[in-house]
Amino acid sequence: MSIRISAQSVKELRNKTGAGMMDCKKALQASDGNIPIAIENLRKKGLASADKKMSRIATEGIIESYIHAGSKIGVLVELNCETDFVARRVEFQKLSRDIAMQIAACPSVVYVNTNDIPKHIIDNETKIELGKEDISKKPKDIREKIVDGRIEKRLKEMALFNQPFIRNTDITIEELVKNHISLLGENIQVRRFQKFILGEGMEKKEENFKNEVSDMLEQS
Repeated sequence: MSIRISAQSVKELRNKTGAGMMDCKKALQASDGNIPIAIENLRKKGLASADKKMSRIATEGIIESYIHAGSKIGVLVELNCETDFVARRVEFQKLSRDIAMQIAACPSVVYVNTNDIPKHIIDNETKIELGKEDISKKPKDIREKIVDGRIEKRLKEMALFNQPFIRNTDITIEELVKNHISLLGENIQVRRFQKFILGEGMEKKEENFKNEVSDMLEQS
């Protein structure tokens, strides 16, 4: 005999997950009304279905911009989906804003995922780690394991998809995107992004405060 699920419980689960009404009801029935378990089951189901959709072509979408407070950091990000209909959805547009904000908040992020990182970058990071003094006297096999672990951590720091979502650190950006794939029923891809930092790449004039004060005193 299946447990009776109230409309309020279905609504609460739907608000927390964004899943359809029937999916929420089934998940609650399967979990005997336990909302945390229902959320976990929906999440697993959503990520599984999202993986199947990620191979589909996505050429529609939007280019989102974000300017951080103070106007010193700006981000442009291209977020793709399969149809213009989904591109106009509020959920899709909020996702694009959240991703743009995430990029602005992560100074180390340069690539969408670790697979995008060029081999010469990985080789250079490996060379740096191998040259560090703290592992120089360790056996070769131990040294290699330590370096592999550090490189894996470093590459994840450089990839957007591996970052904890700033609005909910229990999930990564990759999981956030997959959740929206499940919610909206289309493939969603972060194609590219560009971060702009005021004055980046320019030689900034270094002021000598002591000399500046001396000059002011001489002129007074």
